[in-house]
Amino acid sequence: MSILFSPLVLRSLTLRNRIVMSPMVMYCAEEGRATAWHRVHYGTRAVGGVGLILLEATAVESRGRISRGDLGLWDDAHVAGLAEIVRFGQAQGAAMGVQLAHAGRKAWGPEKGRGPQPAVAPCAEPFEPDWVAPQVLDDAAIEQVVAAWQEAARRAHRAGFDIIELHAAHGYLLHQFLSPLTNRRSDDYGGTPERRARMLLRVVEAVREVWPAEKPLFVRISATDWTEGGLTVDDHLPVARALRSRGVDVVDCSSGGLLPVVPPRIYPGYQVPFAEHIRREAGVATMAVGLITQPEQAEEIVAGGRADLVTLGRELLRNPYWPLQAARTLGVEVAWPEEYLRARR
Repeated sequence: MSILFSPLVLRSLTLRNRIVMSPMVMYCAEEGRATAWHRVHYGTRAVGGVGLILLEATAVESRGRISRGDLGLWDDAHVAGLAEIVRFGQAQGAAMGVQLAHAGRKAWGPEKGRGPQPAVAPCAEPFEPDWVAPQVLDDAAIEQVVAAWQEAARRAHRAGFDIIELHAAHGYLLHQFLSPLTNRRSDDYGGTPERRARMLLRVVEAVREVWPAEKPLFVRISATDWTEGGLTVDDHLPVARALRSRGVDVVDCSSGGLLPVVPPRIYPGYQVPFAEHIRREAGVATMAVGLITQPEQAEEIVAGGRADLVTLGRELLRNPYWPLQAARTLGVEVAWPEEYLRARR
């Protein structure tokens, strides 16, 4: 019996398997609106048998885009195009989620912060010396950003998404508040680990207020900043417990991105220990990501209780039908799209 291909129940949602398509920005949206590329890109992975598709980082504010080509949910005009993608994916048996994001000081990355709107952040330090310094968020601006997350969640529900993931990783705005390396504030949003976590927890509470109780909520974290003085996986344990108590169902465990540094060593499954540690010590379901490419590797992660879900990124770009092929490798019978049955044997 394969655990990888067993169902997972999250609130009222049942995932057909434990395989998740990682959110990966396509840089081809048009003023936040989905394009034909997005429809084909996500639709193909749904046909390929993924249990959950998480759409790429989708900006809650226009000034919070990683690039000018990011998807958005800061405007009602974005809903219809995303709803079309959601309906098709669900019709193929995939659950459909969206990663709501705000880039903070890493906005307009290809232009090093020089976009049509100023980047904003907890502090005025740029991502790198040759980037534009962001504007500091004061209390009124923080309220505006929290409200933007909430309104984006409302639009995500209107679009029909099954899951929301809040992006608090990879050096983007919520991660910037969490880490002592980028949050040097002395007000209610900085100075101690509890106050640095306040922004993330406020966003979770605001989203959970409007996101239906029967729908799951995920949060992606960077479990380590990979540099001295930064966050470690143990620093995230109280945060993970606080997220769980506020209605977060799964913590998605990635790493890095806060500063322009790289992990000391990258190897298959190198981030899985983070998911395992947080799952065990914080008592919350987790999702593992990072060079997971082989069916046997994915099976071992979930069967061994190291994580509840596995997330594939580049491997699904190379092979959108990886789940169907993985099922065959593991000796599991799964449903194929009727249109493709002639290729099953």
